Order: sequence, then C-alpha cells, then structure tokens
Amino acid sequence: MDAVPRTLRASPTPLMFTSDTPRPGPPLWRDESLVRVRTGIYAVRAAWDALPPWDRYLARVHAFALTRPDAVFSHESAAALLGLPIFGHPRTIHIFDARRAKSVRYGDVTVHTSLDTRPTCTVVGIGLTAVEDVVIDLCRALPPAFGVAVADAALRAFGLESERLLERAALQRNAYGARRMRWALTHATPLAESPAESISRAVIEWCGFPSPRLQVEHDVEGRIFRSDFCWPEQNIIGECDGWLKYGGEDPVAAAEAVRAEKRREDALRREGWQIARWDYPGAVGVTALRNALTAAGLRQVRRAEVAALASVGRNVRSK
Repeated sequence: MDAVPRTLRASPTPLMFTSDTPRPGPPLWRDESLVRVRTGIYAVRAAWDALPPWDRYLARVHAFALTRPDAVFSHESAAALLGLPIFGHPRTIHIFDARRAKSVRYGDVTVHTSLDTRPTCTVVGIGLTAVEDVVIDLCRALPPAFGVAVADAALRAFGLESERLLERAALQRNAYGARRMRWALTHATPLAESPAESISRAVIEWCGFPSPRLQVEHDVEGRIFRSDFCWPEQNIIGECDGWLKYGGEDPVAAAEAVRAEKRREDALRREGWQIARWDYPGAVGVTALRNALTAAGLRQVRRAEVAALASVGRNVRSK
C-alpha cells in the first residue's frame, strides 16, 4: 500500500492575487514592495528576500497550484510539498500528466509522463504522484549523494523500505538513471537525521574510509551521548554540524547549546575518543570532511572514487 501523507507544507510566505480585494496604493505589478511569484500572484518582497532558496521554490509551487488547481506535482515540486530535501532552488516546476505521449518543458514548467501506470493522491486539495514514485524519480535524476539524502528522509518520515522501493522501480520501464537510483536506494537508511548526514555518509564511502556505525550511544560519565558517525575500533567519532541545533536566531539558546556541545565533546575526549567535526558545506565540498577525519586518525581502506566525489553538489537541476 502506498504511503499517503496527512498534510503538505504550506507556502512559507503569504501569496496574493491581483484580483484580490482592492487596496490603497498602486496596482500590485507597480508596487516595488511586492515581488511577482507567478503571473497574477505576488508576495511581500521583504519576506520573499528573507527566504532560503528551497522555500522560495516551495512558494513558487504553491503559486502554480493556485493558478492550476488540477496540477499533479512530481519530482522536486512534490518533494518540496512533502517536506523532503530540496537542494538549492530547482529551475522548474515539475508536474505529471499521464495523458501526454512524451514529456515536455515550457517556460519554467516540466510536464512528465510515463509508460507505466502512476498512482496519484490529493492532499488538502493539491495533487501529487505517490511518495514512493517521488523518491524513485529523484534518485534517478539527482546526483547520487543528493538522491540518497531524499531516500533517507523518506524512509525516516514515511516509514518506507528501500527493498520495496527497489521492487517498485524494477517494475518500471524507465531505464533513465537506473544505476544512480539503485545506488541511492541500496544505501538508504532511516538512521540519518539530516541531509548533511546523508551526504556525509556518501562522501565518507567515496573517500575510501571504512564504513561508520550510525547513531551510536555512548555512556560517558553517567550520561548517554549519541554520535552521528562512529568507528569504535579506531576510537573515532564524526559529527556533522547543522547550525540550527545551536539555537538559530536566539543568541542565548545558541550560546548554551555551544557550551553543552563543548562539555559533551570534552567528556568523550576524556574517554579516549577522537572527534572529527564538519558542517554541510564541508561535506558538499568534500575536502573539509576528509581533512577532519584524517586529522582524527581515520585512514583510507580503499582507493577514493574520484568521479563520484566530483559529482557531490553538482546539481544542474537547481539554480
């Protein structure tokens, strides 16, 4: 049975039609405090400018849904609505139309079709392809490290199983990106807690390092700590920092989070653990992650996969 989401992500900023109730001031298209998201649909420029690229894309998807309520979203557009990882600002809106003989692109919209029957669902009035097909499609199309991040998130959020996804993909006649898709799905795990961790796991493998254990609990000085990556035989822990955990825009919470992290790391070092740290750019850029693990004492056990490492972050589907 296909996973059916209970809800979708709302637009991250309010959207307004030119046909909305008249208001004082110039018409929307002449108001410099507004930005056009789609023909006839606007958002407040200050709010728009404050959005990260992936949320601007989500707002574009919602704007399209307002103009085309019959649309069935797929690929990155469906992923944005489902809360699956989006990398950068995807170039096009992706919709699915089984009536077409072939896929086509017009303007900033790509219309996909399929030789196979594709189940769809409608959630809060918005149509999208099945979650399982969204994952498979993106694993075919995205760079492998990004594909595994989407698969990890779907396994965690929707309780999917990579084996079932592989079985479903095997029934499809589409051969495009089959090798990328199989790699991503066979490496997917619900243990990854962020896209940065998923991408890091791919980079660790392609650098030739031994495979880590994930989310290991450490009983240290009467407290339980959990590590992102762990190599117990070498007494090495890898931590991929997502800066939101340090308090976001709250400086007091951020300072306390940093102090707590320092206390945690000091306790682990007293127990003999070496700690390697990097962040999302360090994983995508490869070098910072590799240098951090090498400095902690981790050694390669096989040759690095240069072509795979070069693909990390090279996503032509996004701006």
